[in-house]
Amino acid sequence: MTYDEMKEIVLDLSFDTMTEVYNNGEQAILIYRPSTLSERFKNYDVNTNFQIFLRIGDNKPFRPNHLRLLIDLKLRARELSQSKEELLIAFDKIFYGANPLDAIKPLTHIPFTQYINPIDITAILAQLFIIEQDIGYGGKSTFDPPSLYIQGWIRTFISSEQEIDQIIYRICRNTPPAVKYTCQDNKNHPKYNTNAECLWYI
Repeated sequence: MTYDEMKEIVLDLSFDTMTEVYNNGEQAILIYRPSTLSERFKNYDVNTNFQIFLRIGDNKPFRPNHLRLLIDLKLRARELSQSKEELLIAFDKIFYGANPLDAIKPLTHIPFTQYINPIDITAILAQLFIIEQDIGYGGKSTFDPPSLYIQGWIRTFISSEQEIDQIIYRICRNTPPAVKYTCQDNKNHPKYNTNAECLWYI
């Protein structure tokens, strides 16, 4: 599904309902829309807030976080550094609204052995995290669209030469991604560019 198609499913989901949005036969991704929010998320809009769940095999679904996605991509880029541009292009396409399964087709021939999830699961999770930030973020964002926060970190984890420990330390302190990874896509930044070239940040 494209960004708009998945977003429509999210927004149409009834309160206190969980539904499966993707299943590859071994792992499944589900979304849930709570009718009440915890104190931690009190500034979020209950009408746009939703939760993402991952089910592996017959195990109980759990809520994956951003680090699962980001570390997966870092492992792939570190193992096969020649794949970095293909990874960046694929996940930028997802950010710009493409169907994740179409975006990752050029990656399916790459023999990755270091990763956390299959590439299709990683791609769908990326799309859902992007939608989650765009429609559910409750505070004032430095970024327009708000999902540039996670997309900036996706670009960082794939392309940066820093050790994984250093990058994780930065994001775990709620540090925003470096401006070089977001400025030309950020409508709030003076360097915003409606005609930005592919991979403009490398």
